[in-house]
Amino acid sequence: MNTFGVLFKKELHELFANGKGIWLPISLILLGITQPLTNYYMPQIINMAGNLPKGAIIQLPTPTGQEVMQGVLSQYSTIGTLLIVLASMNMISNERQNHAAVLVMMRPVSVIQYIMSKWAAQIVLVIGSTFISYIAAWYYTNLLFSYVDWPHMLVSFLLYSLWLIFILSVLVAAGTFLLQSGGIAGVSILIIALLSFLSTLFTNQLKWSPAALSQYAARLLEQLHWSQSVTYTVVVTLMSSFFLLIAAVHRYKKVEYV
Repeated sequence: MNTFGVLFKKELHELFANGKGIWLPISLILLGITQPLTNYYMPQIINMAGNLPKGAIIQLPTPTGQEVMQGVLSQYSTIGTLLIVLASMNMISNERQNHAAVLVMMRPVSVIQYIMSKWAAQIVLVIGSTFISYIAAWYYTNLLFSYVDWPHMLVSFLLYSLWLIFILSVLVAAGTFLLQSGGIAGVSILIIALLSFLSTLFTNQLKWSPAALSQYAARLLEQLHWSQSVTYTVVVTLMSSFFLLIAAVHRYKKVEYV
């Protein structure tokens, strides 16, 4: 097995050994199925929580399956992002702090292999966990609301997964510039939140922003139409992730070999 494969296998093993490979999928699954269940039982929830007059009847418009799944994507973009940052913020800083990275780099291991193995292992965990959660949410949505076509659901997830890759690339880069996990999480959340806010505020000017992927993924749930803007956004996201990884590699060389 080549060096990258050995490192990648080691990273996957550590993700499950420290519990991240267990609690992250469970947390995302609960987050995903909460949306359709909450929408379905909302009248009962309001009736139990509110002081309504006797005999009052609660009538709420029934959302479509596409609207429920769009709500699931919205949950991923807020609470889900926080969970992902929490699970991935110390993927590089831990070994830098306890000097385990020095022992790894003393072997015939390049910085590119080291960084990429951590990034790839986190992608497997995060995208795999989110996909399982998305499937669970889709199942309950089809069960309780209208049917969402399988191709629409799959394409929307594939598009949204590129946003997850970008988030992990930001975390990798932040982990090479900062040492403390709290600082890495804070800076990464700030960058992601600012980019999402600006993409929402300046829709036309930033329509190719990586943060726009969640909006395009939500639209694809209703209509499977791949526009030119989506293509450009995918290219910009992949290029941005690539440059973030390049920056991470160059920064890591400086901090470890000075």
